[in-house]
Amino acid sequence: MEVRHAIHPEHARSLDSAAMRDHFLVTSLFTVDSPKLVYSYYDRLIVGGICPRQPCDLMVDEKIIAAPYLLERREMGVMNVGGPGSISVDGELYDMDFRDGLYIGKGAQKLVFESRSPDQPARFYLNCAPAHQSFPTTKVSFKEAEPIHLGEVENSNKRTIRKYIHPDGVKSCQLVMGMTTLETGCIWNTMPVHTHPRRMEAYFYFELTEENLVFHFMGEPAETRHLVVRNEEAVLSPSWSIHSGAGTRNYTFIWGMLGENQAFTDMDGVPMSELK
Repeated sequence: MEVRHAIHPEHARSLDSAAMRDHFLVTSLFTVDSPKLVYSYYDRLIVGGICPRQPCDLMVDEKIIAAPYLLERREMGVMNVGGPGSISVDGELYDMDFRDGLYIGKGAQKLVFESRSPDQPARFYLNCAPAHQSFPTTKVSFKEAEPIHLGEVENSNKRTIRKYIHPDGVKSCQLVMGMTTLETGCIWNTMPVHTHPRRMEAYFYFELTEENLVFHFMGEPAETRHLVVRNEEAVLSPSWSIHSGAGTRNYTFIWGMLGENQAFTDMDGVPMSELK
């Protein structure tokens, strides 16, 4: 498991492109049969990816989490962005098609990730957060995630938001997850921008071709920086940072949040006049 330390905003101002990527960008999430987990000191979020051709038991480094198994004091949200697969949680099997999600509650011990076909492996993207209360493991299919339509073509940000794990749907201790899809011809997400002083967020971008990418903007509103993000890469967004993106074409991203509360609307808006 890789560890990422928290960065003070004043330190972030001095980082060059390579250092920004080292601290905030997560790449190579889906190496076949080799799970990748990145432990962040921002609210102790773990971001990970699993691409199993063979059934894969998710093992962790006990030295980092100081627990005999990953979810002893944690909960997890998983979304499949690849071929059909399944997740076994303590012996109970959940089929996972493309864009299906699964919430796994605190206390689940044996997690096995599997692809239906080795030639078209599943690609499981996960967020794992500390939890002090256990909620039932629950699957939410793409069709079950209620769509919310926002934005306008005129502003290049017409999009559909689907909430998977949230207080009014699949309940969790603190983790909130969902998916946003931009319409054809639209490229902007989360613009106008905001910050989350009370929680951090992780973005995972996908459905981009090799020839396309997203410029993810972050940093303090008056000290903005950017990351060049390619298909199936994730960004760790600190609570002090904006988190917005513009692609060379439309795309989809998965967002995960955790911190002081689960209120989707808890954000501090930033006037466009304050961006620099």
